[in-house]
Amino acid sequence: MSARSLNWLKFGSLIALTFSLGLFFAGLVDSPSTGAAQQAQSKQADFTPVPPPEIQGTATLVNLSEGFANVAEAVRPSVVVIESQRNVEQTNRRPSFNDFFQRNPQDRFQEGRGSGFIVSRDGYILTNNHVIDGADRVLVRLTDRREFVAEVVGADANTDLAVLRIDADDLTPAALGHSEDARVGEWVLAIGNPLGDNLTFTVTSGIISAMGRGSLGLPGRTQTSIQDFIQTDAAINPGNSGGPLVNLQGEVIGINAAIASETGYNVGYGFAIPIDLARNVMTQLMEHGSVRRAALMVTIQEVSPNDAEYAGLEDIRGVMIQDIPDRSPAREAGIRPGDIVLSIDGNRVDYVAELQQEIGFREPGDEVQVELARKAGERETVTVRLAELETAPQLAQVESGPADEPKSTPKAMESLGITVEPVSDRVAEMFDLSADDRGLLVVDVLPGGPAWDRIFVGRETAEIIVAVEDKPVRTESDLQRALAAIGPGGIVSLEIVRPNNSGVTRRLVRIKLAD
Repeated sequence: MSARSLNWLKFGSLIALTFSLGLFFAGLVDSPSTGAAQQAQSKQADFTPVPPPEIQGTATLVNLSEGFANVAEAVRPSVVVIESQRNVEQTNRRPSFNDFFQRNPQDRFQEGRGSGFIVSRDGYILTNNHVIDGADRVLVRLTDRREFVAEVVGADANTDLAVLRIDADDLTPAALGHSEDARVGEWVLAIGNPLGDNLTFTVTSGIISAMGRGSLGLPGRTQTSIQDFIQTDAAINPGNSGGPLVNLQGEVIGINAAIASETGYNVGYGFAIPIDLARNVMTQLMEHGSVRRAALMVTIQEVSPNDAEYAGLEDIRGVMIQDIPDRSPAREAGIRPGDIVLSIDGNRVDYVAELQQEIGFREPGDEVQVELARKAGERETVTVRLAELETAPQLAQVESGPADEPKSTPKAMESLGITVEPVSDRVAEMFDLSADDRGLLVVDVLPGGPAWDRIFVGRETAEIIVAVEDKPVRTESDLQRALAAIGPGGIVSLEIVRPNNSGVTRRLVRIKLAD
């Protein structure tokens, strides 16, 4: 073979080798790319429907959840947002930059928001009195965003209830249940408009925590206020006031009214006015525009364990009569301070709010049979003709006297855990006390002693013991003899007066003496 042919052969072999190597390396380079594509394809989501897991024991919870949703859906159209508006005139104020852009710089516009719910197809709405109290204009907004100016039909501060009316069509009234059928532990939903416009028509769930809650120390409440609340742990916050508390049948059993909280926001203690009480008030407001309430004309308080033992009661229940004005129908019927009311017309009375409702929603002039318990098991039933409720007087502050006024030496009464002194001429003159009210002024109470949380002493409080077991006491010796007659561990009945701007208020307190 010639050298020329040999060279061509070598050159051809080199090209063939180069081509083969090119194919080989191309395969190596292409192989990972192909593998990555296949791997990516294998990682694509599989959207084949997957049936829910079979979980045992949740059917009841699923049904409960569905029940909550159905109740919320049914009641929600009945709930409304209430906006109260009023102009507040401010005086003695330095002008600000903003005043130049206001036509009347002395007027300030205030708004408040709350809740309510529709109770009739012709536009009546139930809410709290404190939601609309003092408003110059009240607006109502429905779930469909329609807004109406509302007429205030009537309001009752003693029960914190108010009725509004709007001129609107296609309204959905809520179903009203019976709060007397409600039970502690029962599931409830609270519906309302907490914390402003961003959280309107909010639904929260919880249970009924307690029934018959009273004496909550709510602002604006007086001795004539009826406080008989349903307690719930369903979240209630500012703005929920006036909204419905509903059971799992979709019935309103209460009107959300208050919370117990140090922060002003929900901590699990919410309170609603029972619908049975609200229905009675609502009917009177719709018919008359106001509530005409009957009264025994007495001062009352809850029965304590000492009161129950004193009257020989097996249970701690009933309502104790503290004081009775001279012209009270109760006094004319023979009721006395210290008596415990057990029933009205045969209807059992266990606590103050029950007595208020048994009496308050009757007509003035009606006659009622009042069953009473007295000392050592004595029982009596009397007939009382009811009067019309009057407003209780405001309590006055008791000012301290001059530092240089001569005082007697206070005397400690160890069996009661108090220190007393005779009422001075200055105190008697200051409050225009009668001779019957010049007893022993309590100047100190032993913390944790028998009278602790039963007799009160403070810069704004003065309490005077005027009688023990219906016998007047004027000196320390009178009180010591009366206590000695009871003996250690016995229960003593003290009549106490407290000065106020209209004279005095009277109350009866029973204290178990120290052994």
